[in-house]
Amino acid sequence: MSEFKDKVAIVTGGAQGIGMCIADEFRKAGAHVYVIDKQEGNHYVGDISDKKILESFVQEILSKHNNVDFIINNAIPITKGLDECSYEEFQYALSVGVTAPFYLVKLLKDNLADGASIINISSSRDRMSQPQTESYTAAKGGIAALTHALAVSLAGKARVNSISPGWIDTSYTIYEGADAIQQPAGRVGNPMDIANMVLFLCSEKAGFITGENICIDGGMTKHMIYHGDNGWTLNV
Repeated sequence: MSEFKDKVAIVTGGAQGIGMCIADEFRKAGAHVYVIDKQEGNHYVGDISDKKILESFVQEILSKHNNVDFIINNAIPITKGLDECSYEEFQYALSVGVTAPFYLVKLLKDNLADGASIINISSSRDRMSQPQTESYTAAKGGIAALTHALAVSLAGKARVNSISPGWIDTSYTIYEGADAIQQPAGRVGNPMDIANMVLFLCSEKAGFITGENICIDGGMTKHMIYHGDNGWTLNV
């Protein structure tokens, strides 16, 4: 992965979980990594729903580098549903999940290096849902659509793709029984499954891929489930 040496990568929500794994993999490959997260730590601490926070974060990076090579929009919106989610909470979810990624790219569009790549982390919930998940699902659907819009607007300047993770256990727990077997891949995912794809999409090997959404969910969204079929039972 020598092609990442001394490149500049931004990871939002990079202090834990999938985002931390992505940031760590870029560091291992020799990149300069800039993380913003609400969680305290050795990174830029701030809430990306705040316009001024994003502007300050970008200025800090541009004070050290003229160009940015990779933007990974990974920060997680809140998950609240129709019954409990307030108007303000729904707006906050969209601010974190859609508005902030848009604005971060907008702030940096004139400082994107040749061969730049933007990766938006969506979710398999951009195409399927559980009850009472409207705020999260709407945000993830929004960033999936934002991806192809940005890919067209930035044509010739940057490639833009999104990844839709399924069940990813950030503690790397090994599941057995039904939790594993229900997934066609035979296991629950872990953060490296996503980080590996992020680095691939940012590499020259993915030079002909843009505007795409890649679902990494062990095949779950391809598995048709009907009550009474193949042992599946719906309890009501």
